[in-house]
Amino acid sequence: MTAFKAMIIDDQKTMRSILRNMLAQINIKSVQEADDGSSALAKLAECGGDPPDIIICDLHMETMDGMEFVSHIRRGKTPLERDHPVIILTGNKDSLLAEVTEQAGATKVLHKPVSTGTLKMAIVHAVGYAFSR
Repeated sequence: MTAFKAMIIDDQKTMRSILRNMLAQINIKSVQEADDGSSALAKLAECGGDPPDIIICDLHMETMDGMEFVSHIRRGKTPLERDHPVIILTGNKDSLLAEVTEQAGATKVLHKPVSTGTLKMAIVHAVGYAFSR
């Protein structure tokens, strides 16, 4: 079995580092990073037939935000399947915003700060795969 792969998209380097450490704690060590949706799309175009299993993306970013990024995937404008799992992270506690983001195609919306356990449960739910800690 190949290693489980993730992509983190966040414009804050510190947040990407925190998420990378959380993923390592749940045994996900193959992680790509991007600082906005457009650079993530470029990296996905380069991955060929070996995309990340899960994408964890911030909602609010410059250049291309999380909602626009998800929209590209759902409209088939990437090499990924249209239903590829994408977890959106937001510091905004507005429940309407979370609902709109899910309606736009996010697999799950999590509110920052997020715990390792909550992130793990969201990943398991999104990909339908349980992995050992």
